[in-house]
Amino acid sequence: MKGFLEVFLLSLIPTFEGRYAIVYGIGMGYPLWETLLAASLGVLTLSLVLPALLPYIDRLMLWLEKTPLRRIAHLYLPYVERVREKAHPYVEKWGFIGLTIFVAIPLPGTGIWTGALAAYLLGIEKRQTVPALILGGLVSMAITLGPALGLFG
Repeated sequence: MKGFLEVFLLSLIPTFEGRYAIVYGIGMGYPLWETLLAASLGVLTLSLVLPALLPYIDRLMLWLEKTPLRRIAHLYLPYVERVREKAHPYVEKWGFIGLTIFVAIPLPGTGIWTGALAAYLLGIEKRQTVPALILGGLVSMAITLGPALGLFG
């Protein structure tokens, strides 16, 4: 059970996520099924929780507008609106597929955390975001699973 919890908690860390949590679990000699299940639960957890939490950034910024820290809000809010306007045509064309591919690429700076933030900033709807994050996270795990098992080296 200790290994399951370790892999699950590691799968929640930004950049590390499920893709590297499985490498850790396999490297530690934990059972494969346990490692995959724990990392998959981490992917599902992040994919459901992050899109629900990110809208609070705007609420925080709207609140900051009424405080001495309003300059932060005045930098953030217009910038996000410009990004959303410029990105709208691309989001319409590539939304789900583009987000899934971005999340699936197992490189630092991609993944569920960054994908959720990008989806939020670009205004991708939650009904597209959550499945794209889940699918991309699981594909990323599959991509790293082969080398972790020594299949390609």
